[in-house]
Amino acid sequence: MTIDKEHKEFHAIDMGPDGWHTPPGYPEGIKQKYLAGYLDEERKFGNRTRLLRFDAGVFTTAPFVHEYWEEVYLVSGDLTVGNDANGEGGEAFAPNTYACRPPGAYHGPFKSEGGCVLLEIHYFDQDQ
Repeated sequence: MTIDKEHKEFHAIDMGPDGWHTPPGYPEGIKQKYLAGYLDEERKFGNRTRLLRFDAGVFTTAPFVHEYWEEVYLVSGDLTVGNDANGEGGEAFAPNTYACRPPGAYHGPFKSEGGCVLLEIHYFDQDQ
């Protein structure tokens, strides 16, 4: 089963505070905004495109793993990958960097010194 994304032509995205919310399990300074689609993690189908925004100085403390594909493009700001539970260390990345992760790949933790915006696409394999 798949869920098609809705047809959307170019339109302005409101980057103000409306429509952003903290994903479950994330610190308060990380917020997401859905752009298109729907992902049902329990029933393992669908696809979504979202923006993920880190406030300056925010970090996660443990790696993430999930059962869907994830493509991530760093649009603006800085993102460090692999910091410790205190937000120290890791490898820093600048805008115009990209990651593609298969289901089951551990990744993170993450931090941003100055804040950042990521464009993420999540989807399950079609044969599930």
